[in-house]
Formats: sequence, C-alpha cells, structure tokens
Amino acid sequence: MRFNHFHLDELAQLVQGELVGQSDLVLKGLSSLEQAQPHHIAFVIGDKYLKEALNSKAGALIISAELQSQLPNHKNFIIVPNPYLAFAILTHSFEIKVTVRGIERTAQISPSAIIADDAYIGHYVVIGEDCVVGNNTIIQSHVKIDDGVELGKDCFIDSHVTLTGQAKIGDRVRIHANTVIGGEGFGFASYQGKWNRIAQLGSVRIGNDVRIGSNCSVDRGALDDTILENGVIIDNLVQIAHNVHVGENTAMAAKCGIAGSTTIGKNCIFAGGVGVVGHIKIADKVTVTGMSMVSKSISEAGSYSSGTGQFETNQWKRTVVRLRQLADVPLTKLVKKIDHMQAQIESIESTLKSRK
Repeated sequence: MRFNHFHLDELAQLVQGELVGQSDLVLKGLSSLEQAQPHHIAFVIGDKYLKEALNSKAGALIISAELQSQLPNHKNFIIVPNPYLAFAILTHSFEIKVTVRGIERTAQISPSAIIADDAYIGHYVVIGEDCVVGNNTIIQSHVKIDDGVELGKDCFIDSHVTLTGQAKIGDRVRIHANTVIGGEGFGFASYQGKWNRIAQLGSVRIGNDVRIGSNCSVDRGALDDTILENGVIIDNLVQIAHNVHVGENTAMAAKCGIAGSTTIGKNCIFAGGVGVVGHIKIADKVTVTGMSMVSKSISEAGSYSSGTGQFETNQWKRTVVRLRQLADVPLTKLVKKIDHMQAQIESIESTLKSRK
C-alpha cells in the first residue's frame, strides 16, 4: 500500500497557515488527538479539546492563534483561522487515490460511447450507447452505465453503481457503492382497484461538486427532470423521488426520504431520518432536526422539528394514555372549560384587589 508523507512546511503552504517549529518535520498522516503519534498531525478546534491536546503525542498541531500559548509542551504548529477547514483540506493530501488510467480488458463499452483518454474504466464495467465519460473520471468495477448517460470530468463512481435514465452528471461528482441514479420513479394511477404504471419519461440532472453516499436512490422524473444542484451532499441510504428539485449546497444525512415533486431550497440541512411529503416547497436555509416529518411547505428560513421528545418508557406510556384521553374530549368542551377557569381566575383577582 502507498503512503503519502509531507514536511510540515509543505502542509502549512497547502492551507496558507503560519508555520511554527521544525519546518522539515516529516508527517505521514492525520490523526485524532487521542491516537496521534509523533509522525502524525492533529487539529484542535476549541478550548474544550485543550486537555486532549496537552496529552497528545502528535508531532504537530493545527490550531488557531489564541490557543498556541496554552499548549507549552508542543513545539510544532500550523496556525490558521479555522483549524477544522484546514484539516478538511489536508485530508485530500493524505488520501490514497486511484492513479491507474485506461480501460480494463473485462469492461464492455459500446463503440458509440465517448471515453476520455485519461479516464479509468474498471473491471466488468458496462457502458451503453452514446454515453460520455469526461476527463480524469474514475469508474470502479461492476458499474453499469445505460444508454445516453453523460459524466463530467474528475468524477468518482464507486463499484456496483447504476446510472440510467439518460442521467446528466456534472464535474467532480462522487457517487458511492450500490447507489442507483435515474431509476424508475414510483408513479401509478389507480383505477377500479388496480394500479396502472406510469412510464417515467424524465431524467436526472446532477450539478457540479455533488456527493452521493452508498445505497441511495435518485429517481428520474415522470415528465420533468429530477434535479440536484451544485454542491449538494447526500449521506448513505437516502431516497429522492421523481421530480424533486434540491437547491445548491443542501445537505441530507442518512435515511432521509423525499417524496415526489418537492422543491427544496439552497443551503438547507436535513438531519438523519427526516421525511418530507410530496408536492411542497421548502425555503432556503432551512434546518430540519433528526427524525422530523415535514408535512407542509416551509416559507421562512430557520430550524424546524416535529415528533415527541424522549421519555423513560413508563412515563411515555402514561403520556400516550393522556394524549388519547385528550383526543376523546371535544374541542368545544375544552374551550368552555378554559373559559370557565379564566373567569374564575379573574373573579379571584378582582376580590383580592377589592380587599386591598
């Protein structure tokens, strides 16, 4: 296995940070503060990690300027305004990348497909008619690319991915194992007790710098296209139904499910397990907390939640009983009780005032 190593001054240049200490110190990887060894570099993102930093064996630390004086037992630093961002940048330097290029002999490629000379096509890949694979794109083994699919440059398509429905995929897109892009949307018309399949005639359009995790489904549109705009990031096990439109730089954590024809704005964050009903619109800069159900449109930015908070089991059971009892009481009766209580309170307050 190949390992990358760098001098400390090289890493400082990559993140445009200030170097303090031994410029030619050789570092062979990134590590957590707890697990770091002298050949590792680690990062510190706040005061709450100072204890771990003081005890860390890391050869160098990525820190902010205000923390340096609080770590007297360390001598080698890269000082930056945002240590976490610097860490993110350096992960690309230590990442083991696919360097081989060309087409493996077991791949099956239609003569009408256009494959860039510096692309890599792995073993048992199948590429259909009129497909396009852009410069420096990596396609791992057992990927299936159906007719008319187009891939931009610098993409990474992991093993056992299926790209179909004449999907159009931009530059620097990463799609991880077992994901299906452009599969048939869930469209049926009910008539006389039977479901009648609606052929899905749209496609999928994915912008630049999009990341899609493993075991996801992004369905093609029924008529119009399903769209993921630039910078969208999607975790594993996410379902995006037909005709959904996801705005730029929106992020979805694992097990989110987005029903059809929903429009989601830019810079939104959906935590794990969020469900969204179909045919609604969600504004820009909306955060939805974990396991929430979005049942209607959201027109203003902000944080939204639904569901019931965690209880101890017996308390939860008692709460459910009370909720059921409350549901059995007509609303008009509740309103009358509240009005009666309000009148009693006002009467008592009036009596107390008169006695003064």
